[in-house]
Formats: sequence, C-alpha cells, structure tokens
Amino acid sequence: CAGLGGNLSAVGDRLTVAFVNNHGDDAGQWITFLAASLPSFIVRMPGAWLRLTAFALLWLALLSPEFRREERDPLPGVVAVIVDESDSQSIADRTEITAQARALLEDRLASLPEFELRLVTAGRDQADGTELFGSVIEALADVPAEQVAGVVLVTDGRIHDAPDVAAALGIDAPIHTLLTGHEDEADRRVVLEATPRFGIVGELKEVTFRLAEEGPLVNPAPDGRVEIRIRRDGQLITTQRVLPETIVSIPIEIARGGRNLIEIEADTAPNELTAVNNRAVLSVEGIRENLRVLLVSGEPHAGERTWRNILKSDAAVDLVHFTILRPPEKQDGTPISQLSLIAFPTRELFQEKIGEFDLIIFDRYQRRGVLPISYFDNIARYVENGGALLVAAGPDLALQGSLARTPLASVLPVVPTGRMIEEPYYPVLSEVGFRHPITEGLDGSEQSPPNWSRWFRMVDANVERGNVLMTGPGDRPLLMVNREGEGRVAMLLSDHAWLWARGYEGGGPYVQMLRRLGHWLMQETDLEEEALEAISEGNGLTIERRTLGETVDPVTVIGPDGEIRETALEEVRPGVFRGQIPVDGFGLYTVQDSDIVALASVGPLNPREFAEVTSSDQVVRPLATETRAGVFRLVDAQGGDVSVPRVVPMRATTTMAGSDWMGLRRSSASALAGVSATPILAGLAGLLLLIGALGTTWWREGR
Repeated sequence: CAGLGGNLSAVGDRLTVAFVNNHGDDAGQWITFLAASLPSFIVRMPGAWLRLTAFALLWLALLSPEFRREERDPLPGVVAVIVDESDSQSIADRTEITAQARALLEDRLASLPEFELRLVTAGRDQADGTELFGSVIEALADVPAEQVAGVVLVTDGRIHDAPDVAAALGIDAPIHTLLTGHEDEADRRVVLEATPRFGIVGELKEVTFRLAEEGPLVNPAPDGRVEIRIRRDGQLITTQRVLPETIVSIPIEIARGGRNLIEIEADTAPNELTAVNNRAVLSVEGIRENLRVLLVSGEPHAGERTWRNILKSDAAVDLVHFTILRPPEKQDGTPISQLSLIAFPTRELFQEKIGEFDLIIFDRYQRRGVLPISYFDNIARYVENGGALLVAAGPDLALQGSLARTPLASVLPVVPTGRMIEEPYYPVLSEVGFRHPITEGLDGSEQSPPNWSRWFRMVDANVERGNVLMTGPGDRPLLMVNREGEGRVAMLLSDHAWLWARGYEGGGPYVQMLRRLGHWLMQETDLEEEALEAISEGNGLTIERRTLGETVDPVTVIGPDGEIRETALEEVRPGVFRGQIPVDGFGLYTVQDSDIVALASVGPLNPREFAEVTSSDQVVRPLATETRAGVFRLVDAQGGDVSVPRVVPMRATTTMAGSDWMGLRRSSASALAGVSATPILAGLAGLLLLIGALGTTWWREGR
C-alpha cells in the first residue's frame, strides 16, 4: 500500500486519500508506461501530452485510489489522585480531613465526563518514610502522555521520594497538592547529631543531639529549658535540662556486650502534635575486650589440662595460668640456681593487678603458704565489687588447708564437712539445673540416667546459699552458683570432670558445661537466669522470658503511641516462657515484667515518618511551580469545614491553578471508531474518464 493524506476535520473525523495497488509490481508498470509514452516525445508526435495523460490516468486507476474517512472518539484525560495513608496522616484530625477531601474530589471529578479518575491509596505499612511518587508512576504507567490530565496529592506534604524535577516522572501535566494539616501546627523532636555504632564495654561514648522545635510551642519552664531523660536498656541513667536548638553531648557508659539501646526522651509540650518523636533511640554494639582469666592450679593433676584447653580454645579469653610445682615447705636440697621454675608473683597478681582479671579460678588449690592470708581477703573484696571466682575442688577442700578455712569462706556458697565421698555416680541436673542457662539442655541430660560417663569422687558439703545445678550421690550438691555482692561465685565439688574430656564411658558435655559456667561468671548477658527479650518478627513481637521459677506473670507491652496491653506467656521448655503479640505500627515497644525491661524496635529505630510531622509545602512546592500547578490547604488556621478547590478543564496554558481552583489538562488523544472508503476511479465515472482520455488521444491523431 502507498498513501497520501491530510486532516480535513480536527473534531472527530479524519479524511484521507489512499492509493491501493492490486495489480502487480509498481516498477513493471512504470517501465511499461514509459516504454509506451517515450517514443512519441522523441519523434515529437502531435498529441504526445494527451497520450501521457491517458496512460497516467490508466496507471492511476490501477492503483485503486479511494477517499477514506476515519471516525474517532475523544478519550478522557486520566487524573491520578494519590491519597496519603502513612502513619503521620493519623495525627490529630488528618484522617477525617483526608476522608472528606477524598469524597469531595470523587464527586467533582465524577461530574466531569472528560476526565477518568484513578484513585490510589499509598504510604501504608511503609517501613521508613512516606513514598507517594512510586504510586504515581504505577497509576499512570499504561496511560499515553497526551492522555494524562494531572496528578492530585492528598497529603501532609512530608514525602520522602519526591523527584528533583517533574520530568523524572515521565509525565507533562500539573501536579497539585492538597495539604491536610493546619498552618499553625507545632511540634518538638529529638534530633541525633553524632552517635557511636560500637563501643568497648565499660568505656564511655559520647552521644550528641539537639532538641528541635517547630511552630509556636508552649513551654511552661520560665528559663525555656526542657527536661531530657537518658535511658540505657530501659533503665534511667541521667536527666538534664537543655535549651532547644542547642547541641548537647552526653557521655554514656557501654554497659554490656551486644546491643545497648540508648533512649533520649524529652518532655512533651502541651500543644505539640505528637509525643512519638520526642524520643530518639540509638543502638550501640558493645564489644568486649578479651576476657582475662587467672587460673591457679594447686598441683599437677589429670584434670589440669582440661581447664587449660577449654580456656585456651576460647578466642575471647586471655589466659594466665600458674601451677604450684614446688610449695615453700618442700625442701629436697636442690640448689635454687639449678631450678627452671619462676617465682609465683603473688603480690602483683592478688594485690596490684587483681582488678584487671574478669575471672579467677582455683583448681585443686589448698593453702600451703604460697598466698598470705591477707590476699584471700583481697579476693573476697574483689568478688563483692564485681569480680568472678570459680573453685574446682578435689580432696584439697576437705583437708586442713581448705580454702573454706580462709577469709574467702565469706563468699563461698558451701561449707565442706571434711569428708570425701568415693563411689561411682552419675552427675545429674537438679530441678533448678534443668532451668538454669548454664546446664539447661546439656547433651544427654534428658535421659535417666544421663547419657554421659560416671564420676567417682566428690567433696561432701552443706549448702548455705545459692543455687545447686548438679547433684551427686544422695542428692548431695555437686555444682553450685551464687551472686555475691556485685560479683559471682561457682563451686564444682569434684575433680573428675576430666573423665568427660578423655571420653571415658563415652565422655560427656564438658565443653558446653565448663564454657557456659565460665561465661556466666563473667556476666555474659545471654546466660542470665532471669532475663526478658523481645524480638520483632514480621507483623508481631515474640517475647521470651527466662526464669528459674515455675511460672511467670503476664508481661506488659507499651507501644510507641503509649497504648498498654498485657499478654500471657506459655512455657516452651523448662525455664523458658514465650508469647507473641501482633503490632500495628512502627516504633519502639517496651516490654516489662516487674523490674525487668526489654525493648524491641519494629521497623527503623527512628523512622523518617515521624522525624518531621508538621504539614509543609517545602517538598511539593518546587514540583507545583515547575508544572504550573497549585498547593492548597484543605482547612485554614481556624479549622472549619474542609474546602477543596474547583476543578477546571483546560487546554495548554501558562498557568493551571488559581487561588480557589486547580486546572486539569484536556486530553488530545482519541480512539478509532470506524473507517468508510469511497473509490475515486471505480465504477461508471472512472470508466467514462478513462474512455474520454483515450478518445481525446485518438481524436488528436486523426486531425
């Protein structure tokens, strides 16, 4: 097909002239036409032009020319109305304002048949900020550019995915905004300026922040200062009074390894929009320096290397190990110059640098004059001030030189009777042992007798305080732990744990037990026997409570909006209770059980959605200016009824908005409804025209 044509009518119909060749190859027709006409021009035959005209009409007839009329229906312009349903739209009366504005817009656009409404709700369940322009692109993805009439955003103006220029959206139409908030809104928020991500446990890290205020806030304090509360893992550590818009730096101690949640909370002003952003939260990962352990073996014995291997295999432990090979009372005549032994640095270890150790272990140690009696008093104070002591005892504890006969007895949980029990027995977990994180779930403990090897001796003792985790024959205490002052103490009343390490009768879980024991003594948070943890999972919170008790009370959950609810926990294994609750929004949730507090963040710690909540045209104004559109407030400063601007259909113009109206572009697109064709050289008229042309040629030649 070949065609020529032009618009004869711009409204609805289009008239074109089309040429259709149904008679073979165009090139062959042209060659035949020229071969028949060219000789007459060469010999200057009379009537050559008439012959040329006749052949031209004949060739034109072979092309089957026809008039075609296209009937076209105009297409409506598509208007994308994007309704913001993000969390900040639920503040104050914005939900009601949005609902009324949406209904008014739907009614007005329904009365204008030249427009098609595409209503999209966006911003709901977004983790960090309001994103509306992605919905704009999706809503208009299948619409030709000439059919886009405009975009109307119903929002508070706090949008976090706005493009720098409107061209990035791929549309050339006005982008209007209807603001849902009030003009005189006020709010206060905590802004983090500089925060650490990591810190060494026990060291101070500075947190820098400021208190930002927007709008005419009411401050009841005469000096204009606002009280700030600083919490670490839910526990209040300090309060301060600060001036708004002033940079404040506060040193905060990193209290534990792992996550340290630090909250900075400001007082709420009487007239501010929301208190959600009055609190900022940061997470600082606590990193422990290598734990320093002092191991003192009273004499060489079969189990000494078991303790050394366990501690040396732990990458987090720096071990200092001394074995007493030659006590002072041993006199065998060997000259000192010929001994390859070093003196035990008792003063340096137990007086000058005792505070540098995280754990002191006495392994089968008995008082033989190596340590002065006053040093045991130093060790007792070291424990009470936060240190850790482990006594792994054998027959030494039942002898005259027992550690229980020193000032150290004030922190030991048992008093030995002086009798050794020597018979085969299985170490078994006590009722508390099945719940305590040191021994809970030890491999083989679920069977009776336990699936591990027997031991053959232990020290008989009476328990004075603490928890018994393992027992020997006759339910006698075998492994005890206790908190003493700020520190911790553990006692193992047998020196046969090495039988598990050597694989005797199949061995036993010595690595699990001894490593957990050491880390519990060094206050590893994951091994706390009374603990509460809340974890965000999907659309809910999983709450886990660890306790030595047999039951737990329901826990209290406080949402970021202040809503309080209780939930019961069910026991999933001995000492561990668990429950789940659904959550509706993002933010920081506080879980409490008596004096234990756990925090869980759903979504970002400080979501952008609540960073700035006052309504503003700062983001949308540049896009409105570029597209010649308008920004309108739905309610005035005094409140009142919701007012939506008039919708005006417009052709291309220099402005698309006024003080009380917004323009939408009329569509120039149309759809083909039908085509009618009328042949030009067909039928009787075409036949007479061809016969006339040929007759004129013959008439001219006959003259």
